[in-house]
Formats: sequence, structure tokens, C-alpha cells
Amino acid sequence: MSILIDKETRLLVQGITGREGSFHARQCVAYWTNVVGGVTPGKGGQKLDGIPVFNTIRDAVENTGANASLIFVPPPFAADAIMESAAAGLPLAICITEGIPVHDMFKVLRFLRRRNCRLIGPNCPGVISPGLCKAGIMPGHIHKEGSIGVVSRSGTLTYEVVHQLTQSGLGQSTCLGIGGDPIIGSSFVDILKLFNKDPETEGVVLIGEIGGNDEEAAAEYIRDHFKKPVMGFVAGLTATPGKRMGHAGAIISASGETAAEKIAAMLKAGIHVVEHLGELGKEAREVFR
Repeated sequence: MSILIDKETRLLVQGITGREGSFHARQCVAYWTNVVGGVTPGKGGQKLDGIPVFNTIRDAVENTGANASLIFVPPPFAADAIMESAAAGLPLAICITEGIPVHDMFKVLRFLRRRNCRLIGPNCPGVISPGLCKAGIMPGHIHKEGSIGVVSRSGTLTYEVVHQLTQSGLGQSTCLGIGGDPIIGSSFVDILKLFNKDPETEGVVLIGEIGGNDEEAAAEYIRDHFKKPVMGFVAGLTATPGKRMGHAGAIISASGETAAEKIAAMLKAGIHVVEHLGELGKEAREVFR
């Protein structure tokens, strides 16, 4: 079993005729994902390798029965693309776009509160359930079917962790990035709740970074409610307060946002924390045996 996506997922790609959209739509198809259509305003009626293109999400949903969207729309238009997915009734929107203005994302979150639509991202690598479905930009070949969930704020670190798990013989149930921006659609706790209910996820690796308090909230949830073993890693132990580290959301601006403080919260919650990422795969064999 997996969370969020599986073989029943019927995926739309918003921005499918653009360079990034067309490339990754083809990569998703190559990973057995059922890409049923694409959306680019003004290019309805065209096809990409036989995949029909529509002018609007509503037209695409009505003609394909889609139940998820993958968004490669430029930042000035991405917020509208997310809200269009929700307004058309899609239960899941995954936004890869980086650099959506913060005030646009506040508008998106207010809009989603009135809709039954879960947003993953923006500024994320997407979601993959190995062997079943890929809706994102991650390299599919490093993944292996299994029972370990992976959730991260960093796409690159997600790939590194997945590679180590696979090399250690530990397959994954679902892997996803929740996004590195200050304003995102789903938190660590939102995803942990799904892993907690998934009977085929036997453990979780959680990858955090500096900035915000999402890791502390996750640690508190794990301490009080999560029933499976968790490994954790927090990037940025040497980061300087006030200086942004990579992601827009990775900046220490308040107490409790340093890597050391997040690690302390994880340890207090009983999470097995790895300080050196290169050791994660080796230690995972012990934690998840």
C-alpha cells in the first residue's frame, strides 16, 4: 500500500507543453504513471505523445476522469493553477514550481480551506510510490518497493536518503518532498498522519532543515501519536543565524529554528537522529530491522 498516489492515480500535468512539463510528463509515463492529460491554456486540442492537451482543468477532468494534478506552471501563474485544480474537484495537487510569491500562497491556502484538495509543495520534488506511480521529478531508478516512508523538506536530500536505503536493501512505501518554501500546502504532521494509517509503512525517515517549527511539531506528534520507528536528520548544523541556506524557508529567524534545537526536540520524542547523513543507510538497517 502507499499514500497519496498508486496505480489508480489518473494524473494531469499542468504546463505539459512547456520544456519542464513535457520532459517530466514523459518521465512519469516511463515510470508506468497513468498520465491521462495535460493542460495549457490556448493549446487545447494538441497532443503530447498521444496525451491530450486541454485549455482548462475543468475540461480535462470532465474528459479524462483525472484525480490528481502535477503542476509545472511559471511562478506568476502557479497560484491560479493550484486553485483551478481545487475548484475543478481534484483531491490532490502537487506543485513543483519554485518562487511563487508569498502573498499568492496565502491566497491559495485560504482558498484550499474551502475545498477538499490536498496540496503538496510548492517547490518540491513531488511524490513517488515505488513500482506503482511517480508524480514528480525524482529519479525513479534509485527507488525500491518496500515499507519505509520518506518525507523531507529537501529534494536533493530525499534522493540521497532513498539511494542509501535502497543500497541497504530497504525499499520504500512512498517518498515525497513537502517543499522548501516558507508557505507550503502540507506539513510533516499532515504526512505522518497518513503514514501512521498505512499498514504497509513500517517505519519513516524524516529529513528536516533549519527555519520554521515544522520539525518540532512533527516531533511532538511522533512522541504522542506515532506508532512506528522514525529516523531523523536535520540539515544546517553549521548555518549562520539570519543567513538563508538554499531554500527560501531555510533561515534561522527565531528561537527554536536552529538545527541543534530541532535535533534536541527529535531526540526528546524518541526519534533516532543521524548527525552524519552518510551513515543513515547503515544505521537504518538496525533501526528498521
